Amino acid sequence: MRIRTDIYPKAIRDAFATGFMFVTMPIVYYFELFIVSPRYNGVDSPAHYFHFICGTVIIFNIYANLVAIMMSKTSIKGLVLSIERRPDWRYCAVCETLAPPRSRHCNVCNVCILKRDHHCKFTSCCIGFENHRYYIVFLVYLLSGCLYASYYNLNFVADHIHFNWSWKSLIKLIFSFHTFFAIEWTEYHIYILVIIIVLLATLFTGALLIFHVNLMLRSVVTNERNITKYNRGKLENIKLTLGERWYLVWLSPWIESKLPCDGINWEKMSVKEQ
Repeated sequence: MRIRTDIYPKAIRDAFATGFMFVTMPIVYYFELFIVSPRYNGVDSPAHYFHFICGTVIIFNIYANLVAIMMSKTSIKGLVLSIERRPDWRYCAVCETLAPPRSRHCNVCNVCILKRDHHCKFTSCCIGFENHRYYIVFLVYLLSGCLYASYYNLNFVADHIHFNWSWKSLIKLIFSFHTFFAIEWTEYHIYILVIIIVLLATLFTGALLIFHVNLMLRSVVTNERNITKYNRGKLENIKLTLGERWYLVWLSPWIESKLPCDGINWEKMSVKEQ
């Protein structure tokens, strides 16, 4: 993995989104394991320790893969590229060089990205050839954690948070984000706020994961939805994103999983279009 050194956000919206991720996740982790879980499993019970271990494994892999995404250098900088125009290569006027197939210029990062999928605001970088694996695993663990938490959160709301079910209280429940601006804070307002954030994250992450897994299985990125020449079959397509040891990447981002392509020479990876 090539290491990216300029990991700071290039845009204000990136800084806000990435900062939101890094601040929110430990709050949710604390809420689930130190407030919700003890209400159901006690403090020193085997069940609580089991959920504590599961939650810690999930948050570790979320953070570890998030950092791996941000630290992976996905750009063409520092690479020795062809000076002859080959099939599917293009000239980038901004980078002033020939760029390989499947690469695209990112206006935020201000550089061409190998096998660019999209620019992710929550990681302040582009998802491309080097970090696509970490992005998919990150989404899997994030969705797993959100589903895990949401199951207990909904029970927690039903069992421990009681409301006077009037129209006024229902509006306050739905628009709990007013807590940020409220003069009077209560612990239940904060609980509901965290629970709603988790529910929204579940829906958003679930949609993202379905979308990107579908692209991965067809061996395309976001701007290649109608291209079929890199489709080598589902298993080979998975290896093109997750690497040869795709079955182990779920354990840790530190496990090496060599990709079958260098991200530059895609001619040998393409198949004849039908």
